[in-house]
Amino acid sequence: MSQNNQKRTERLERVKREPVDPTEAHVLVVEDNVPNFVLIARMLAYMGVPRCEWKTSGWQVVEFADTLPRIDLILMDIRLPYEDGFEALEKIRANQRLKDTLVVAVTAEASLEQMRKAQRAGFDGFLGKPLDPDRFPDQIRRILHGESVWELQ
Repeated sequence: MSQNNQKRTERLERVKREPVDPTEAHVLVVEDNVPNFVLIARMLAYMGVPRCEWKTSGWQVVEFADTLPRIDLILMDIRLPYEDGFEALEKIRANQRLKDTLVVAVTAEASLEQMRKAQRAGFDGFLGKPLDPDRFPDQIRRILHGESVWELQ
């Protein structure tokens, strides 16, 4: 087992999360494309998610998320201005308060290679764009209930 996979496995074993009902979830979407954010926000609202925050770049994530009273899930694009999703994830994992937060890569660069890179980096899941509005609610429910979701589409 590689060192990154071992770290991820150790982190998952250490982190015991209670399932979160979508109607009680607080989600942060990190997406620089406004139409993509609007689509995600609408799908989350349809699911009954009461709080959906938004940031447009990776460098803002930790500072902003650290001000929120609670964050259950971060949906993060990989290609972002200033800092990409991988760099932002490193900062999240280094932050004592946020280190165990669920972080799922959401990217148009949906390839097996990119998904493996996300796994090695320590993401908790992977959703390829374009997101499927019919599948998205189930994917998010599964993630919030502790299931690992790694899907190219």
